[in-house]
Amino acid sequence: MKVQHFAAIETEFLERVNRIVWCSVTTIDRQQRPRSRILHPIWEGATGWIATGRNSLKAQHLAHNPHMALAYVADITRPVYVDCTAAWADDPADKRHVWDLFLHAPPPMGYDPAAFFGSVDHAEFGVLRLTPWRIDLTTFPAPSMEEGTRVWTAPR
Repeated sequence: MKVQHFAAIETEFLERVNRIVWCSVTTIDRQQRPRSRILHPIWEGATGWIATGRNSLKAQHLAHNPHMALAYVADITRPVYVDCTAAWADDPADKRHVWDLFLHAPPPMGYDPAAFFGSVDHAEFGVLRLTPWRIDLTTFPAPSMEEGTRVWTAPR
């Protein structure tokens, strides 16, 4: 079932992704092949953030193609799928904001980024802003696929 406004799925979306925490993230390499890895986004409403290495393989993929697919599937009866674009948030205020989000969120969502990057000013510390164009919340079993799937698509 299509939903018109993100608000219609926001509470359940955030409950699911905050409970699952880790998701499979797929990017596209320069030869148009998918490449998946496990990452730990943090969400503020419909905006996702990933703290990651600025010079990673994923950074090379995103320079070629900014699209990502995320799959949260810890509970196979309640998966979440997010199709989005990713862009580097290089503004120092954004980087500090995301650093603090991870630092102050309760575990398992929160952690101290200093363990990986030392400080918010470290040259390797990068922040990706995720902008979804489609979010799919699925629930199994359901009387029908239509009733078991709620899909929000961002306005164009």
